[in-house]
Amino acid sequence: MQIARVIGTVVATQKHRKFEGSKLLLVQPLTLDDQPRGAALLAIDAVGAGVHEKVLVVIEGRAAGEALGKKAAPVDAAIIGIIDEVDIPA
Repeated sequence: MQIARVIGTVVATQKHRKFEGSKLLLVQPLTLDDQPRGAALLAIDAVGAGVHEKVLVVIEGRAAGEALGKKAAPVDAAIIGIIDEVDIPA
């Protein structure tokens, strides 16, 4: 899993039938101190996340598809949680 921030939405008028009714979001992976890390990713939203929210993203094809309840779906990344707070003890 990775921590990321939703930075945008993607609209696709044509998409794989397994994605019908699913929202596509652009997410930016983050370091633990909220700095961008690596390239942005396209992720399927499984929890109703919105732009600017910090989220948990799973980036494993099979795990991402199963997190959505869509076995054999062509998924590389899925948003599986909305983060309220990250607490790192000193």
